[in-house]
Amino acid sequence: MVHPCGEPEPLQGRSLQHMTDVRVNTVLSDAVLSAIRTVIGTPDGPVPLHEPVFGPEEEEYVVRCIRTTLVSSIGPYVEQFERLLAEYTGVRRAVAVVNGTAALHLALRLAGVQPGDEVLVPALTFVATANAVNYCGAIPHFVDSDMRTLGLDPLKLGDYLAEIAEVRDGGCFNRRTGRRIKAVVPVHTFGHPVDLDALLDLSARYRLELVEDAAESLGSLYKGRHTGSFGRLAALSFNGNKIVTTGGGGAILTNDDRLANQAKHLTTTAKVPHRWAYFHDSVGYNYRMPNLNAALGCAQLEKLPEFVERKRKLAMRYRDAFAPVAGVSFFTEPEFARANYWLNAILLEDRCADQRDRLLEVCHEQGIFVRPAWTLLHRLPMYNESPKMDLSVAERIERRLINLPSGVGLT
Repeated sequence: MVHPCGEPEPLQGRSLQHMTDVRVNTVLSDAVLSAIRTVIGTPDGPVPLHEPVFGPEEEEYVVRCIRTTLVSSIGPYVEQFERLLAEYTGVRRAVAVVNGTAALHLALRLAGVQPGDEVLVPALTFVATANAVNYCGAIPHFVDSDMRTLGLDPLKLGDYLAEIAEVRDGGCFNRRTGRRIKAVVPVHTFGHPVDLDALLDLSARYRLELVEDAAESLGSLYKGRHTGSFGRLAALSFNGNKIVTTGGGGAILTNDDRLANQAKHLTTTAKVPHRWAYFHDSVGYNYRMPNLNAALGCAQLEKLPEFVERKRKLAMRYRDAFAPVAGVSFFTEPEFARANYWLNAILLEDRCADQRDRLLEVCHEQGIFVRPAWTLLHRLPMYNESPKMDLSVAERIERRLINLPSGVGLT
């Protein structure tokens, strides 16, 4: 079989060259579409990237909540949701909030991130990771990714810190900028855990606070232990496109009761509890999750083990379907992880990377809503002056990656 991205034979004439390019592009497009349809069939309508699955249980919980009239941030479903979430992830405490960005913002603040600090974040992530750093008045410092995980590369970061950082006065400082490097935020990209043991060692060596952005990895395990339970704090997201949803929502995870109590207080506008008096002892945030959202989340959490298994089966079907497709590989979990496969991904070979946008076009024309990776954050106008290390791996992933439809309902 001729490789669909192979170099064409030397040709005479521009029109013949154009015809050859079209033929090559068509071969790969047809192969990718065929592999996707092998898995998802030929649905009557468009196939979203990811959509929630609801049943009678969700409807029952929400209706019950409405009947109590406790639909805002006070009510039994918030407490139940936090308890179920802590039990599932294996942490001491979970604090439910309005969205994942709010969770990460407050987690960074509770970790001690101050205005003017630098925070190490991957360049390959959703913009909310850097925005949460910015909300603290701090500066995102972009780091490279690992091809094994698609997340932060602790080994390459270690070499970089040995060059630019020094530990003194009880903290880590950037020799080039003079600023304190306070924290590192690994993102478990598309649900795939980063190499946490190596990152924990690195964090201890450089006295960095480890705050996990586990927004995409509910249901993912690193060496048998749930993501979000390794750092001092972690953030989850329950947006409508996540493996379980509360409509809009997030949570802070921690094993520190003091930090959890602080999180509860600050997310409730720092109001001192009282039967009628409104007294606030610091600048807080209106970040608490409403009871109505938590009711939906409780029903969803009860189905989470089933959802994870269904998503893993979907991923294995994609893996098998793409195995014979030349020029493309399906991304699978690293050996130390059990991923939730939140968003399935294929990677084009380097010589096929220039066909990525054409593949996106063809799939969308067929009603299959695939997507590329996020634009690397150092390329966004508000962050193009932020410090960064060599990002060659992240740049290579960005050029080659396509996310596939990944909803639980596809199984």
